[in-house]
Amino acid sequence: MAKILIVEDDPIISQNMQQELTSWDHQVICAQDFEHVLTTFQQEQPDLVLLDLMLPFHNGYYWCQQIRAISTVPLIFLSSQNDNMNIVLAMQYGADDYITKPLNLTVTLAKINALLRRTYDFTAVNDNLTFATVQLDLAQANLTYQNQTIHLTQTELLILTALFRSQGAIVARELIMEQCWQGNNFIDDNTLAVNITRLRKKLRGINLNDFILTQKGHGYYLNPEVSSHV
Repeated sequence: MAKILIVEDDPIISQNMQQELTSWDHQVICAQDFEHVLTTFQQEQPDLVLLDLMLPFHNGYYWCQQIRAISTVPLIFLSSQNDNMNIVLAMQYGADDYITKPLNLTVTLAKINALLRRTYDFTAVNDNLTFATVQLDLAQANLTYQNQTIHLTQTELLILTALFRSQGAIVARELIMEQCWQGNNFIDDNTLAVNITRLRKKLRGINLNDFILTQKGHGYYLNPEVSSHV
């Protein structure tokens, strides 16, 4: 979906984020030369930058200032410093968000995807997703199973997109809510549960039973053993 540059000198954090983002079809570049971060940025031309605050040679504020001098690309700071002064400074230097360590990968991914949606239009990329024998058409907002097609609302499409991209892995409720409602504070678990119930009913209308399963206390996932029984 997007090219993301990670500027993080902790290899464990960098590798974990790279794996998570790659699983969502993002192209991920991990900076190796922390003395020439701007050169890497100019060469790679990323769609989004994840920038650690504490780096060798120059801190994240310096590199944020250098990047902002030539680009308005979305930029998120990563830092173990959670005091208000550092957060305010990050925003003043031009950051779009600030995430504190230790990182919650689910929340981090949700913030990244939300920022990408607000900045770019990636709807034309990967218009068709497949899981088991079920097809999801993102451009037409349709789902097809055994030659039967249903039209999806925008919220239903966003829910299914998150689940299809996870390919059977559990997707946290918080991540789905962020995908659908982009941090709206008035949205809660009950709102998501109601939408899931309606979506399941619509899926049963084409004999797609038990397709969306619940992992209690965590979230939802797709069932690869799709049932065709009424």
